[in-house]
Amino acid sequence: MLVKITNGCVAFGANTILSNIDFEINEGEKVALVGRNGCGKTTLLKLISGEYELAKLDNGETSSIITARNITIGYLKQITFEDETVTLEKEVKKAYKEILDMEIRMEKLLSEMESGPNNSAVKKYSELQESYNLLGGYTYKKEYESAIKQFGFTNEDKSKTLSEFSGGQRTKIAFIKLLLSKPDLLVLDEPTNHLDINAIEWLEEYLKSYKKSVLIVAHDREFLDKIVGSVYEIERGKITKYAGNYSAFAEKKRVEWEIQQKKHIEQQKEIAHLSGLVERFRYKATKASMAQSKIKQLDRMDVVEAPELADTSSFHADFEPEYQSVQLVLSVKDLKIGYSETLSTVSLNITRGEKIGIIGGNGLGKSTFLKTIVGAIPQLGGTYSIGDKVKIGYFDQHMAQYKSDKTVLDEYWDEFPNLTQTEVRGALGAFLFTQEDVFKPVNALSGGEKVRLELCKILKRRPNFLILDEPTNHMDIIGKETLEKMLMDYTGTVLFVSHDRYFVKQIASSVLVFDNGNVDYYPFGYEHYLEQAAKKSYEEEKPEVKEKSKKKKFTTPGKEKAKMEARIKKLEILLQECDEKIAKLEKELQSKEVISDYVRLTELQEELMAQEELNMSYLEEWDELQDKLA
Repeated sequence: MLVKITNGCVAFGANTILSNIDFEINEGEKVALVGRNGCGKTTLLKLISGEYELAKLDNGETSSIITARNITIGYLKQITFEDETVTLEKEVKKAYKEILDMEIRMEKLLSEMESGPNNSAVKKYSELQESYNLLGGYTYKKEYESAIKQFGFTNEDKSKTLSEFSGGQRTKIAFIKLLLSKPDLLVLDEPTNHLDINAIEWLEEYLKSYKKSVLIVAHDREFLDKIVGSVYEIERGKITKYAGNYSAFAEKKRVEWEIQQKKHIEQQKEIAHLSGLVERFRYKATKASMAQSKIKQLDRMDVVEAPELADTSSFHADFEPEYQSVQLVLSVKDLKIGYSETLSTVSLNITRGEKIGIIGGNGLGKSTFLKTIVGAIPQLGGTYSIGDKVKIGYFDQHMAQYKSDKTVLDEYWDEFPNLTQTEVRGALGAFLFTQEDVFKPVNALSGGEKVRLELCKILKRRPNFLILDEPTNHMDIIGKETLEKMLMDYTGTVLFVSHDRYFVKQIASSVLVFDNGNVDYYPFGYEHYLEQAAKKSYEEEKPEVKEKSKKKKFTTPGKEKAKMEARIKKLEILLQECDEKIAKLEKELQSKEVISDYVRLTELQEELMAQEELNMSYLEEWDELQDKLA
């Protein structure tokens, strides 16, 4: 056990943020913490990291938080550096203080050994070298250089001082240092925000192989699926633990809800039946004892409550474009994008109804491309043209930092002065600005609320070409799912930038990939891009096989044929065994015991998939050998 909270409560003055929290994380566990925005996830992280303290309970109950002795907890708080004149590389290397100290001691011992025979120095050096190796002394340079590169820094950046970097870059530097310091418990709050796909994929691999514990708050479903082994959900002030990754949690929650709903309905039918018998016979002398037994049966019954509906409240807008655009929505030819220097050159035609996702590393021009085609910045070369009757709705990712002293109501009404107050309140209500929320100043809104307000304004204009730059930043998972459905149902054209791979997979019919000045178009979506990228990577990394002098092996056609026939017979036996195992697994999957056992259900499905893959590989080999014989 690393951290254990029992009956935890956090309050600020009279405002209770969390209560009745039971939470535990053990050594080596990788845990996700999920829930709606504002449910208290970040508050719980700050409690665990020691930034907040437990509140005293008034009801006489006790609450406690216990941490393992000498535990180190890594949590990214306010970004401060001890010395702004230190270079990026030196700051990151501070994460390896123990290894660097060992290197100094090993160098001293080497000097002693070189000056003359010294058995004591040799022994100490040998022991130190073993510890150095266990700590990763021979691989740490490659590790931190890979992290620096994947987080978007160049070799030239490594020698720059910390004072030369922007606020966002400094956050990344602090994050790299935190990761590489390898605390016993790594606490991450939305770690994928503002990271590009390359950095997210590097972070995934790093955390998957991380030998210590990790606690993550994230709204990136694919990221959570690949890393965590259990999920805590905070909903309506209650915290519940589920085994498995995010998808397993979502499925188990759905199944549990359906089971409880079914039990509740069945029990209500039984209660109605027993109550009917009681009312019918309680005043008849001959049936009075029977009626009394039914009353007792009702009294003894443990009532199964109807399950609470999941908190899926979200914005909604059933909107369609005001009118259709022409077929060719956007034509781009050799368009050079950038500010003083060209970041990328783009050629592309977008036709009506297409939904194109833009992905790639940070700083390569994805957002710049969108700004260029909406006329916010000039192109550096090439041409682009917007088709006739194209009505653009543009969402800028920086809307989460938008400032205004106006209230939400006035901000919206000033843009649509012809609407009545009822119409304005209705439009804002659809985006969760209800009752007193509309009188909040825009400056007091969270990033997610500002995003909702901007989307509300954009969609009210009913554009037929949506251009969206990171629209899901600051959205919780329910919000992302809502926007996904909205865009999938939308009959207009969509061009969007996103680093959320799940979101891209759901929406994009084709993908535009920015990669170090090159811009490639993949017409069949994100999965097609992944297949092509993997194929390209394999071809590039495939080692050259040098011809070695070997003794020639002489075989006759007859021997070759006999070997193939023997292998075919063996494969037929293996295929028969596979078929039997598959049939057995399918039968077990249909059994009543397994249907209600989610863990076993998941295990059986994985076993079935493995057997089917094995069966397919045997079948392909069998087919190939049959062709050769023919």
